[in-house]
Amino acid sequence: MSEDPYATLGVAKTASADEIRKAYRKLAKKLHPDLNPGDKGAEEKFKRVTAAYDLLGDPDKRKRFDAGEIDASGAERPPEHFYRHYAESGPGQRYDSSAGYADFGDLGDIFSDLFGRGGGRRGRMRMQGADDRYQLEVDFLDAVNGAKKRLTMPDGKTLDVTIPGGMQDGQTLRLKGQGGPAPEGGTPGDAYVEIHVRPHRLFERKGQDIHVELPVTLGEAVLGAKVAVPTVTGPVTMTVPKGANTGTTLRLKERGVLNAKSGKRGDQYVKLKVVLPDRPDAELEKLVGEWSSKHPYDVRSKLES
Repeated sequence: MSEDPYATLGVAKTASADEIRKAYRKLAKKLHPDLNPGDKGAEEKFKRVTAAYDLLGDPDKRKRFDAGEIDASGAERPPEHFYRHYAESGPGQRYDSSAGYADFGDLGDIFSDLFGRGGGRRGRMRMQGADDRYQLEVDFLDAVNGAKKRLTMPDGKTLDVTIPGGMQDGQTLRLKGQGGPAPEGGTPGDAYVEIHVRPHRLFERKGQDIHVELPVTLGEAVLGAKVAVPTVTGPVTMTVPKGANTGTTLRLKERGVLNAKSGKRGDQYVKLKVVLPDRPDAELEKLVGEWSSKHPYDVRSKLES
């Protein structure tokens, strides 16, 4: 008999979908074969945890399991209607009420539909294979621009995954027919791959837009300049206006994240940060000192209450 999927994930039967997902992710990170090479016990536990989440992570399957329609492996339970009807009928009414066999019409037609008109093994209903669930970490730029990755499954097989441009952390890809095999030649299950995006040292994503902080020299800020700016698709040239200041934000149109549906990109916002030389410069100090004495200005007046 298959073990209780709730017990496998360590959650109560009243657990929310979010609690089930968190429990699965915690166990999957601990037991994943890539983190436990050669540990057959961890590999077996990982398979059981994945199978449990495959059942409870799907609202429809969970509902059917709780109702007793399918077992913990996802297989259909034998129908109980006829016995239940007999047990619930009163004396003299069993098999006889308006809710009995008369509701089904010709029983031969029912079993023909279930098992095929020809009967026997050839007409038996074909089951669908179990769905498999995986987690895949990808680089920030691969999630933004799209990429192809190869995922190693617990049994050692590999699965090629196409990451569409614009994927967000936590989104799930469905790979139809790439799940567990089905008995009796039925349809294979699907593979669900949950994507986790590694952070980037320069770029920050907000929706479809990219934000980046760009250091500029004192001369570039005062006099203006054309400078190279990193973007998610490669460096571009941007004009820094004269008199730019720390905090000045410039927009690069359509240099953000690709929207897979519309085929368009968001924008990139470049926040300038004026940076002085690493070492003190006597000539710069003299120049700024002379300028400051002739052109005093208050930058903190707005901070006063």
